[in-house]
Amino acid sequence: MTDLSTRPAPASPTGDHQPHVHSNQLHDAAGSTHGITRKGLKGGQLGLLAVVVMGVSSVAPAYSLTSSLGATVSEVGFQVPAIFIVAFIPMILVALAYRELNADSPDSGTSFTWTTKAFGPFVGWMGGWGMLAANIIVLSSLAGVAVSFFYVFLGEVFGNPGLAALADNTAVNIATCLAFVALAVWVSYRGLHATKLVQYSLVGFQLVVLGIFTVTALIGAGSAASTTAIPFDWAWFDPTRVESFSQFAAGISLAIFVYWGWDVCLTMNEETKGGQKTAGKAGTLTALVVLGLYLALIVATMMVSGVGVDGIGLSNPDNQGNIFAAIASPIMGPLAVLMSLAVLASSASSLQSTMTSPARTLLAMAHYNALPPKFATISKRFGSPGYATIAAGAIAGGFYAVMTVISVDVLGDTIMSLGLMICFYYALTSFACVWYFRQSLFSSIRNFVMRLLVPGLGGLILTVVFVQTAVSSWSPDFGSGSELFGIGLVFVIGVGLLLLGGAVMGLTYWRQPSFFRGETLRKDTPALVVPE
Repeated sequence: MTDLSTRPAPASPTGDHQPHVHSNQLHDAAGSTHGITRKGLKGGQLGLLAVVVMGVSSVAPAYSLTSSLGATVSEVGFQVPAIFIVAFIPMILVALAYRELNADSPDSGTSFTWTTKAFGPFVGWMGGWGMLAANIIVLSSLAGVAVSFFYVFLGEVFGNPGLAALADNTAVNIATCLAFVALAVWVSYRGLHATKLVQYSLVGFQLVVLGIFTVTALIGAGSAASTTAIPFDWAWFDPTRVESFSQFAAGISLAIFVYWGWDVCLTMNEETKGGQKTAGKAGTLTALVVLGLYLALIVATMMVSGVGVDGIGLSNPDNQGNIFAAIASPIMGPLAVLMSLAVLASSASSLQSTMTSPARTLLAMAHYNALPPKFATISKRFGSPGYATIAAGAIAGGFYAVMTVISVDVLGDTIMSLGLMICFYYALTSFACVWYFRQSLFSSIRNFVMRLLVPGLGGLILTVVFVQTAVSSWSPDFGSGSELFGIGLVFVIGVGLLLLGGAVMGLTYWRQPSFFRGETLRKDTPALVVPE
């Protein structure tokens, strides 16, 4: 590992930008020491464009929208555009909080590292757990969607409905899913250079097809032959027309899911060119790009499909599970096969790019002795977190296999519980920004806005959504209708995962107490110096 003892540190958490020198060993009050070292990741691999592409890939616009648009329409009806804009507000606020923290303390552990430095090891460990749980859940979902669209695509290409039906065969489904996960692990293991080459092609294709869909949808909406088309209405952007706060919160929770993933940009901050600036800027740009793309797609889809229950209407129960699979053929005609391929590319590319996030979180946690040291192993050939990447893939594949065998509804409820995980660790990170910089909050107008107002408001909004979603999901009517002892399965899974995290943390404390004693990472631990 490279010793950074002689390099100047970035701005201190108090807002003091005067440089100081790292000592080779940091001595705490108890007299214990720990070295200030890199994690072994290969730096300078990605520029701004590449990181934004990785961020868009992780968000997976085609996959996210096809799996959530129907459910959001069922909650808020015509106000879907308004809900997506309102949901974007906490996302951009959190993105700015991440950017502020990254500028001070760039670290691949992101939420884990920052919440530890702000609130201490126990809260920080749970922040890392929330991030890991969310990523593992979504990795399993991405793999499952990739499998479904893979066989749908084969069925369309060969004109054989039997091929498409193979996705419903549990054994075939799981085997194919594990193959997709293994392929994603293989590419991720080979490092960010290989990942970048794959992402440019898959993301580029996805965006082109979504553009074609938007244009054909708008053309179809203006056709006299359409029986579901509705005219554009600015009232769709009015959030006050949502009937109840519970519907509003449910819609926000669903919409937050479709924006989630941009923070993968920050987990690569030790491997980018100008890591302190590039990663933070890429996270913000990714969120803005995705917002524009979503609004164009949503408006075009609503105009051509309407929100009714007949035909290709977005409230038709037969369409809601997978909107683009249901409406692409009537809208795009023979080009519909491109949409199936685009969603496949979206889920497959996101599966691969999202793999980078939990792998680097596991790496960082192990580096600071918050997990077994094996997770900190770096591939000497590729400069990637090899063991952590394999572990993340194995856990995601195993999780999907188990959930699929138990019930498809259980897997669906697990995905819905993802909103709870996202709100949990995003809100925690936002509040960590406020507390970490508390001594400099009122030293300037900029600090007041960027270190108090922006992250505080973002954290507060996400906390409200978390509480309201938890309350709503207590009812068995939330999600698939499944329950356990009269409690909704979405609540059981979401809160159960947090409780499981507490149990794993207790085991880790028993086996490796040094992190929890503040011997490896504290607020006064000098930040890594990432080249600009």
